[in-house]
Amino acid sequence: MKKKILIVDDEPDISSLFKIILEQNSEFIVHSFTEPLLALENFKPDSYDLILIDIKMPEMDGLEFYREIRKIDKKVKLCFITASEKYYEPFRKEIYDILGENCFIQKPIANEDLLKLVNIMINR
Repeated sequence: MKKKILIVDDEPDISSLFKIILEQNSEFIVHSFTEPLLALENFKPDSYDLILIDIKMPEMDGLEFYREIRKIDKKVKLCFITASEKYYEPFRKEIYDILGENCFIQKPIANEDLLKLVNIMINR
């Protein structure tokens, strides 16, 4: 059975690129949203095996999105995406220390590395 992944990133190019890379691997079905509020409206518990969330988004940051998703689905696995070292370390520490999550994808990322990280997270 194919694994389902949700990508929430306000940059359409990143969402599209990640979707293409992950769908080329026939194990994945990928849905993507560039608006976190729209992603929340459409989210249903037990629908996804993994959610990739951008940290810095205009309507709602990744931490806020994470908290809202956890109210709906406590079991779904999550991974955070960031392009900025400035946001990466403080955010990683906050998430790891407070919420116990420790999956981060640093943009840019090689295709093989993205697939590897996604497979690791899904198979945990």
